[in-house]
Amino acid sequence: MAAVRATKQDIYHGGDAAIVETQTTITGAEALIKSLQAEGVDVVFGYPGGAVLNIYDALHQSSLRHILTRHEQAAAHAADAYARVTGKPGVCIATSGPGATNLVTGLATAYMDSVPVVAITGQVASFLIGKDAFQEADITGITMPITKHNYLVKDAKDLPGIIKEAFYVASTGRPGPVLIDIPRDVAVGELSYKHPESVELSTYKPTYVGHIKQITSAVAAIDEASKPLLYVGGGAVAAGAHAEILELAEKADIPVTMTLMGLGAFPGEHQLSLGMLGMHGTAYANYSVNHCDLLIAVGARFDDRVTGDIQSFAPHARVIHIDIDPAEIGKNIHVDIPIVGDACNVLKEIVAKVAPKQHTHWVTKIKKWKQEHPLHYEIEESNCQAAGTSQRVHPQAVIDALYELTKGDAVVATDVGQHQMWAAHYYRFAQTRRFVTSGGLGTMGFGLPAAVGAQIGKPDATVLCIAGDGSIQMNIQELATVVQEKLPVKVFILNNQWLGMVRQWQELFFEKRYSHTSLESGPDFVKLAEAYGVKGMRIKNPSEMMAVLEAALAHPGPVVVDCWVKQDENVYPMVPAGKGLSEMLGLEGK
Repeated sequence: MAAVRATKQDIYHGGDAAIVETQTTITGAEALIKSLQAEGVDVVFGYPGGAVLNIYDALHQSSLRHILTRHEQAAAHAADAYARVTGKPGVCIATSGPGATNLVTGLATAYMDSVPVVAITGQVASFLIGKDAFQEADITGITMPITKHNYLVKDAKDLPGIIKEAFYVASTGRPGPVLIDIPRDVAVGELSYKHPESVELSTYKPTYVGHIKQITSAVAAIDEASKPLLYVGGGAVAAGAHAEILELAEKADIPVTMTLMGLGAFPGEHQLSLGMLGMHGTAYANYSVNHCDLLIAVGARFDDRVTGDIQSFAPHARVIHIDIDPAEIGKNIHVDIPIVGDACNVLKEIVAKVAPKQHTHWVTKIKKWKQEHPLHYEIEESNCQAAGTSQRVHPQAVIDALYELTKGDAVVATDVGQHQMWAAHYYRFAQTRRFVTSGGLGTMGFGLPAAVGAQIGKPDATVLCIAGDGSIQMNIQELATVVQEKLPVKVFILNNQWLGMVRQWQELFFEKRYSHTSLESGPDFVKLAEAYGVKGMRIKNPSEMMAVLEAALAHPGPVVVDCWVKQDENVYPMVPAGKGLSEMLGLEGK
């Protein structure tokens, strides 16, 4: 029988909810599992411990699939990646104290990149909270700055409503992680289970429809512009606005540049695509920003890695900013036409109203920049090196070859560093939700557990993990998870025996004082892979590259390929910190 229960009108304890009542009396742990299933969850990532034993016992008796990672941080990253590739909230579980605190880096990663994750932590019994009990940590206090919201559950009967609310908050508006902390006595407490059918929060009302006056102003600005530019961020991916972006770009003949998080929101091989902008953006993307007269930002936040010197960013442009989070609009730069709303909804309105147009002079100018300053590396040397020599492979050539061999049809998870930037440049993403990387936080150790989550979320996809020899070691224990779950993840380690990006900065800005960035004592990754039961392969020189890559991709199970790449290769172009986008280093011919 349907009934309405009145609860406190705030985000902490729930809102008005239509309730479906049952007569079943169950434990809080069982209610948690039933609530997860009611939210459509079919897989969780986690690591058991004392404070979550009752939850794991209920989980054992359920139909939910549990992925046992080998570290709680990896569980958070895997849940994050699952959410990125599927669009559904990812779920992770950890015990109290160190288990919960091990989630912190993963939650901060998801928070910075606006990824919907629901994290469930165990907590010491309510009567022990604040008494320094064994494995107690104030995880709600610790994670307050890095979650969209969090809860400390005080009564088992509140669990169904809190779970419903948590998924709603995590996945609506600007997505983000939500944490639910469950004391042991709440997990064993009994309740008559009631599943909320809906949730309404008076203090949380995301805006999905843009203001018609602002949309009309944006349309007029686009129609008047002679040098417009679309600047697309991760919010466009979250909103599923890729079709609308393509339609607007083609209808109004507008070139498109993307942030690291926005890659895939517009086809990388399209003639209007400029690739990535910013510190390691393409020269032609950065030049376009500097010369455009209208910048249309869609789901982007104008962070420092994109803008460089804020005073010289897009100096000639009026700015349209479309974002579902009003706090982002005007935060970093002046905006002429702000539009708060869902990017997909707003763009539909704009596309319907803008006039078809050609910007021949502008597009031709950008085409010339592409010809003058292309992404480049020494292709001839890489492909023609004689067999048996010690010449290492160009890292860009590895990414280029993987793109060609997979025909661009793979999910690519990366760690953070030089290899991440090369992947962004040379794997030209044609589809959305195919690039899984840590953008805002820049989390080393993200790649391998992210590949696990991506493969679980997309079991039929080819999943590549592109890593560096430094970052891969931060969560390399997840090879055990890969083996246990029989995941055919292909790991490619661009091994230059350095913390490559840090070494690059030391070379360019610290007079080559390479302080503690050498990794010459690194492990034999082939033997290490084999120790975990994963096939290990190695590329030592360019003559071996294609054959090894083809064999790795053809192998039915997981593979680790140790790619010996050039040790002194740098990522270019590069805008030094604090400089404007026109002050790029490493352009061809300079």
